[in-house]
Amino acid sequence: MISKTTAIKVLNEALATGADFAEIYLEENTSTSLSMDNGKVEAINDTLTRGAGIRLLKGFQSVYGYTNSLTLDSLLKLARELRASFKDERILSVDSITKVRVKKHHRPQIPYNTYPREDLIAYLKKGNDACLAYDEKIVRCQISFSCNYKNVEIFNSDGKQFNDVHSRGRASIVATAKNETALETFHNGPGAQKGMEFFLNEVNFEEVAKETAKGALTMLDARECPSGKMTVIIGNGFGGVIFHEACGHPLEASSVAKGLSVFSNKKGTQIASKLVSACDDGTIEGAWGSGNIDDEGNPTEKTILIKDGILVNYLIDNFNGRRMGVKGNGACRRESYKYEPTSRMSNTFIMNGKSTPEEIIAATEFGLYAKSMGGGSVNPATGEFNFAVNEGYIVENGKIAYPVKGATLIGSGKDVLLNIDMVGNDLLRAQGMCGAASGSIPADVGEPTIRVQNITVGGRGGAL
Repeated sequence: MISKTTAIKVLNEALATGADFAEIYLEENTSTSLSMDNGKVEAINDTLTRGAGIRLLKGFQSVYGYTNSLTLDSLLKLARELRASFKDERILSVDSITKVRVKKHHRPQIPYNTYPREDLIAYLKKGNDACLAYDEKIVRCQISFSCNYKNVEIFNSDGKQFNDVHSRGRASIVATAKNETALETFHNGPGAQKGMEFFLNEVNFEEVAKETAKGALTMLDARECPSGKMTVIIGNGFGGVIFHEACGHPLEASSVAKGLSVFSNKKGTQIASKLVSACDDGTIEGAWGSGNIDDEGNPTEKTILIKDGILVNYLIDNFNGRRMGVKGNGACRRESYKYEPTSRMSNTFIMNGKSTPEEIIAATEFGLYAKSMGGGSVNPATGEFNFAVNEGYIVENGKIAYPVKGATLIGSGKDVLLNIDMVGNDLLRAQGMCGAASGSIPADVGEPTIRVQNITVGGRGGAL
């Protein structure tokens, strides 16, 4: 996107007032979004964005700015504006830049821009038809599809250049079921860092549509969930959103380094049940949150966060790593050039245990089976959370008794981790968008089926 000569000039301009590190991040992003309502295409949008962000560091201080003009004059102007934050003598200059070899994983076999638009619409239409035909109570099917191809280029004052590409696609479907007294919705959204081959070869979208319709119908006739402290079985896949939000975010260096996390200074201590091991793995081939490098140019890693209940590592970017006295471990991410990067999750999940889901249910005398989780909120400093259950069932005498709706799970991440007493062997990951200081980024959540004791369950079905 820019030459090495241009990068050297901009970096040296930025370093003139004493910054100890400078970085230029550039990207060009081509994206497409499509929305369909009951089989009718409502909108198709194609966008092309490009821009650059410059970051200067000095000790524990950082300054960041961005521009959508990649000319030398615009980049020099931005560098001068940012360097005004510092008033010292130059301590560093850049004489040459070497391109660092980056592995070429996660590349699309069928790029989205080569797949005929009419064929994509026909593919989605089959899912729409399967959803609406599932039952006469399914009154609406909303489908959206998004894909992008992003070129990334990074130059820094260590004299290094990195180049990488990202290609992601995701199809989301929402089914609405209605009867005389109620209306319920249910959602699924498979995605990957692959091309159209993911949807053609790995996703049966008609089956996804039927499962979505089934979920909406199940909740339509569900009873209101009772409330109180109870045993909760949390389903695999998107059930991992609780670990992601209530435990994963507090393990990011952006909170840990400043002592703002409930898990600060807890490395080497037991923070979870001995049955729990968890990791963040940005290297999984084609996974939604994977990458070859992070947004500082560090190779992505598989980072074990918790091993047999012991906290063994954090997710660290280079800047926050300064406070911690360690280097980053490939966990620095951002939404786009408009955001300063920081430590973020990629594909974060609780790892497999030894119990089967059937054994977990059979061992539960009474409790809530939260098969599918929804959104919620969490305080990263305390890990306290409040999450909705999209699809829930009451378990009685070791069997699933009946569906319930309106359930919420209330508690704290540290308590959940310690109160896990069964871990399944059915690990599944699910795709989502994670929002934080550096914007909204694609991330996998995941877990096997787990059982947690003494979670507070909110509901309108009466107290236990």
